[in-house]
Amino acid sequence: MSADAIVVVGAGQAGGWAARTLRECGYGGRVILLGAEAHAPYERPPLSKAVLAGAAAPESAALWPADEWSRLDIEFRAGLAATELRIAEQAVLAADGQLFAYDALLLCSGGRARVPAVPGTDLPGVHVLRTRDDAMRLRQALAGGKRLAVVGGGWIGLEVAATARQMGCGVTVIEQADRLCARSVPPGVSAYLADLHRANGVDLAMGAGLLRIQADGPALELVLADERRVPADVVVLGVGLQPCDELARAAGIACDGGVLVDEYCRSSAPNVYAAGDVAVMTLQAGMRVRLESWQNAQDQGIAAARAALGQGAPYAPTGAVWSEQYDAMIQSVGFVQRAAAEALRPLASQNGLLSVGLDADGRAVSAVAINAGRDVRQLRKWVAEAACLDASVLARTDAPLATAQLRPAAATA
Repeated sequence: MSADAIVVVGAGQAGGWAARTLRECGYGGRVILLGAEAHAPYERPPLSKAVLAGAAAPESAALWPADEWSRLDIEFRAGLAATELRIAEQAVLAADGQLFAYDALLLCSGGRARVPAVPGTDLPGVHVLRTRDDAMRLRQALAGGKRLAVVGGGWIGLEVAATARQMGCGVTVIEQADRLCARSVPPGVSAYLADLHRANGVDLAMGAGLLRIQADGPALELVLADERRVPADVVVLGVGLQPCDELARAAGIACDGGVLVDEYCRSSAPNVYAAGDVAVMTLQAGMRVRLESWQNAQDQGIAAARAALGQGAPYAPTGAVWSEQYDAMIQSVGFVQRAAAEALRPLASQNGLLSVGLDADGRAVSAVAINAGRDVRQLRKWVAEAACLDASVLARTDAPLATAQLRPAAATA
């Protein structure tokens, strides 16, 4: 028997867009949106920037005005987490005991901040930044120019570091790898980011993992594996995201570091789809990816909703990511894991940089533009088309950017 309802588990960026898309695509049944947080769906990027700095109210991060949910006739249940997926019954059990039957289920449960398994991460003064409430606690903790240690030199760690410096805090970033954002960008971009943060007064402790955090009177001390010690008043753990796939695993849905989905966002269970930070896709050449980005959460949430209504098309993520740090706007596209080489084009006049990742055949597979918004469209086009490029021309700032693309005949010669 039809339940005449679609349930969306998770009220983040992906879940919010999925619920809205169901209505915009003409679905007339019940749309039930279950969110574990007390807040309506909101965007996460401002949490490490304007909201953390106190330049914007936390409410400003909301996806839409509060009355939008009633206007769209979406049953948004704030603060009500799903606790069990009953696949055979096509129903979701919630924390308050309610059972929600569904015709289709969209898993947009996102993830939670990963906490490293080292002593001291539970001490007062140690924070993560994932939710709106996390941002407000951290903002209060950083008031008055505290000493901040950021564990993790990825996007979230670097954005927190930049915001904290602009708040007057002393900042040390601790990164186990020998370069920043090593999993996200090629070496040339990592070097740019390191120079940017050092120029803004951040100390970088590279190439050593965290051994433990310990109390040092009212303050904290971080002990690194190479015996370096970093004093701090506040610590932020920015070491990645743990996908919230526990309910899916318990229900027997195929997972591997997140819920496995196909190009239509379908999981291994009938009528169950997944999108956003919890979803793991298989790209060309069998590469599996789970994308933690604002753009993917929105786009895949929309794609999953359309697929649930039988209106889907194969979802092909672009890998688009953006970040703001100090006066640098960083925009990237594609998948650096596919790159065999990096072509760099410094843009000294705007304190910027272009970086293009090339595969073994010289084709563009990823790109990063820093303070170069007018070049982003060209880079995106090259990556989308896997254009064959001349790295030596790319590096020449006196040559028009477009001339780096080889003619089709030359590309196949």
